[in-house]
Amino acid sequence: MLMNAQQLCVLIPSLEPDERLPRYIDSLLAADFGMILVVNDGSGREYDAIFDAIEARERCHVLRHEVNRGKGQALRTGIAYIRDHTGFDGVITADADGQHIVSDTLKLADALADTGRALLLGSRDFSSKNKNIPARSIFGNRVTSTVFAALYGHWLPDTQTGLRAVNRACFDDMLSISGDRFEYEMNMLIFCAAHKYQFKIISIETIYLEENKSSHFHPLRDSWRIYKLLLGSFFRYSASSIISFLIDYAVLSLLMFWVFRDKPDITLLGIPFSFKALVATPIARLCSAPVNFLLNKNFVFKAGGGKDAVRRYIILALACLAITTLVFGFLDHYVGANALHILLKIVIDTAMYVVNYRIQHSWVFKEKQ
Repeated sequence: MLMNAQQLCVLIPSLEPDERLPRYIDSLLAADFGMILVVNDGSGREYDAIFDAIEARERCHVLRHEVNRGKGQALRTGIAYIRDHTGFDGVITADADGQHIVSDTLKLADALADTGRALLLGSRDFSSKNKNIPARSIFGNRVTSTVFAALYGHWLPDTQTGLRAVNRACFDDMLSISGDRFEYEMNMLIFCAAHKYQFKIISIETIYLEENKSSHFHPLRDSWRIYKLLLGSFFRYSASSIISFLIDYAVLSLLMFWVFRDKPDITLLGIPFSFKALVATPIARLCSAPVNFLLNKNFVFKAGGGKDAVRRYIILALACLAITTLVFGFLDHYVGANALHILLKIVIDTAMYVVNYRIQHSWVFKEKQ
């Protein structure tokens, strides 16, 4: 069932606001939202007048952090208050810098339902045709969207939007997500992708005031925090894969160039195969797979223990082993005994590299993403 504005609270984290914040709040009140909750994230005494004026408005409430704790913590503070002290059916988060307008906020309210796990994202137009957005913002968002799609399987046109909405059933999940500053919003996307949330993309206006100079986003510091989260598990996965690669290829080379070097090729179902490749590949994988599993479970995805993860890993490993062995054995028959063995194996494994990451991230080690 869809919700109306009266059933929802608009949550706005704010640091050192100007006159645009009261104007935005007045427009939200005119649209009949149930409550406007502002979190003063350590703005300083000189901003008390603005927050006091906001709190004096009907259906408005202000929470205060004595010191700046970051946007992520401000969002968690607000969501916890809504969960524990109100009965609202959902929350819409918005920024305080004038980039969101009430008609777009109402779009999310109209699309938010009270059942199911879904994250609504107000998505700006980052196409090259849009002249309202600085070129660096278009480039940065496109890179982030591409990386997120490759690693987590969802194309999100605007990964940096602050206009988002969830229903009450999602509050506990939102509070469990880590990250105190801008990286919290990226962690939210990663969490929702890993936990099978539905992403609902809502087109909104693109507003950049003075090229977003009022934003408290620090380009270097906060970008590093975001990409550290976005790529962190993939870099760890790469390190784990390199270690497994060294073990796998050391055993493979030993078997193919020494133990089974003079073994003749064989024919299976009328198809020629390299005998040494068919035998050496699974033996090498059996040596490297246990190391890869332990590294991925404890270091890469930091998943909980349990037989389910072991069972799923074995299924994936056997499927990959069968594909790799048959393809390598078939192609190796035509390559002959030379250095192309290793190059050929690298090409095959690389083709399955990102696919394996996606499957392990979303299926094998999914319990405690």
